[in-house]
Amino acid sequence: MLSEQSTPVVRATLPAVGAAIDEIAAVFYRKLFAAHPELLRDLFNRGNQANGQQRQALAGSIAAFAGTLLDHPDTRPDAMLARIAHKHASLGVTADQYKIVNEHLLAAIADVLGEAVTPQVADAWDEVYWLMANALIAVETRLYAEQGTPEGGTWRPMTVVARHEETPDAVSLALRPTDGTAAPAFRPGQYVSVQVELPDGARQIRQYSLSCAPGRPEWRITVKRVRAGDGPAGEVSSWLHERVRVGAVLTVSAPFGDLTLPAGDGPLLLASAGIGGTPMLAMLHHLVAGGSSRPVVVVHADRTPADHAHRDELRALVDELPQAALHLWYEEPGHPAPVPVPAPPAPSARVTVSAGRVDVSALPLPSDLTTYLCGPLPFMRTLRGALLDRGLSPQAIHYEVFGPDLWLGQS
Repeated sequence: MLSEQSTPVVRATLPAVGAAIDEIAAVFYRKLFAAHPELLRDLFNRGNQANGQQRQALAGSIAAFAGTLLDHPDTRPDAMLARIAHKHASLGVTADQYKIVNEHLLAAIADVLGEAVTPQVADAWDEVYWLMANALIAVETRLYAEQGTPEGGTWRPMTVVARHEETPDAVSLALRPTDGTAAPAFRPGQYVSVQVELPDGARQIRQYSLSCAPGRPEWRITVKRVRAGDGPAGEVSSWLHERVRVGAVLTVSAPFGDLTLPAGDGPLLLASAGIGGTPMLAMLHHLVAGGSSRPVVVVHADRTPADHAHRDELRALVDELPQAALHLWYEEPGHPAPVPVPAPPAPSARVTVSAGRVDVSALPLPSDLTTYLCGPLPFMRTLRGALLDRGLSPQAIHYEVFGPDLWLGQS
């Protein structure tokens, strides 16, 4: 809870801070990386720094948190905090790094707003920062304890025991601890971070959903190669596609992520696009292994059938669930594949295949549905809006984003 003396100060200055938050974030990162270049080299995603997405994510989280302190003083945005904390734990973030961020963030606010930042204003925003930081540190401490690792000690070596080309741009890698033991348990929907050393010596980190059944002796991740287009090619995805073969050893985090499948028998909607289908595979594997009879509607969108990673596996999982239905949308259903791929099976009574973009307006969806979304932000925003129009509760719609969470404060 924000103190009585700071509340009116934050309320009065939030519009100015909010209006300048993108500039504040840019100055903050410039100061941070000048003082600690190792953070850009080994912790922050260089691609997201280059395209400005990291700055936008920081701006969104700070503005959302400050707004909640003012509008709902007796509550905390726990969903937002949990998502950030899981991401931080998967990166090995430690409590002492929050002090570094605090120093450069407050200096950036002072630089951008100038004389408007009186000692009283600086103290009030320092309080906002530490309310958020201490809440995150508490959650991250608990997450590390649950994994049985010291703070920041989330990494372990894992051997690639299998590799499979799912599509021309997606490869799956099966991973097992190098000591020969079984991979630790995880909850369906969680992800791991993979840290790789690039040719210039940088140790870059990316997150990948676990796309296999929980409880197996190995994990599986599916990596989509990010090719150059509107931005540069993906550094880590390209490295994994080009260099990693069976027998390679990767540095991998413990499983994290709060988009996990709850227990129960209520109806589910699992909606994904592109490589966002991977956490849904783990959820479906879990339901099949448990002999679930709960109603499940699976929606997936892709550019073409040839681009749809794990297409046949998804179909087989739905076939094993007695009350599941699969609805596929392909923007270019007749697009020729660059390499030969098996023809998709003919649709059954529980499978529909449509051309174009996802349209859930005509799908039979019960009002007590719990929904999980994963995919590009435009897809999730559009689908969420359509579900709200159908009368679904906002609290029943959950989502996962990889990279900076640009949806914070907008969902």
